[in-house]
Amino acid sequence: MLRIFQVHRPIQVAKHVKNFFKGRLFIIGIGGFEFEYGRLLPPKSADLNALNVLSEVNKEIQILSTTSA
Repeated sequence: MLRIFQVHRPIQVAKHVKNFFKGRLFIIGIGGFEFEYGRLLPPKSADLNALNVLSEVNKEIQILSTTSA
């Protein structure tokens, strides 16, 4: 399943990743990502902007996990 996000909103992306076990997503202007086990995986291209987004979204996922437990 591929989800396309028009705008980069870390909390919205984090909620999507947390709700699904495995999949792919694309953020317009940033690039594509794959996720497994509720975490974004590093993109194939080592773009600094994409890595920053990865880190930001994974932090939001961690916050969501600790507040819901």
